Amino acid sequence: MKIVVVSDTHIPKRAQRLPSRLLHELRSADQIIHAGDWQSLEVYEQLKQYAPVNGVFGNTDNEDIIRVFPDKKIVNVNGFKIGIIHGHGKKMTTVKRAFTAFNQPIDCIVFGHSHIPYLKYKNKTLMFNPGSATDKRKAPFYSFGILTMSDELHAQHIFFKSK
Repeated sequence: MKIVVVSDTHIPKRAQRLPSRLLHELRSADQIIHAGDWQSLEVYEQLKQYAPVNGVFGNTDNEDIIRVFPDKKIVNVNGFKIGIIHGHGKKMTTVKRAFTAFNQPIDCIVFGHSHIPYLKYKNKTLMFNPGSATDKRKAPFYSFGILTMSDELHAQHIFFKSK
């Protein structure tokens, strides 16, 4: 099972389209997770042409997106519980807000908001921020993520230079 993980696409504000490097990886995706700040339902329409999409809304998303997606969600994939949340809010860091948002054991929490790629275990939960494929801010590269699952859960970032 291969899940392509994206967040903070900010289309059309930060980019007019999804980058070709991401589109290449989407061709072999079994599922897609978007952790918010889509800014346009067209992003969802494009992603769902590749594979089923699970997602949440972010702090810059409009009412059209908020009507379609929740603020947080748990999906079960191949026996793994994956929590999805954008991670915005006040107090605490983005990582801590994402971690404390779920009141049950979760194998992996996918979050966004900071645009900073993150991959670390907190207790027994894999915390995974794919970064942004369209708005790297001060980071040297654009990025997105891939979760692969069989008997194990594996996460990796894909870094690239141009969108």
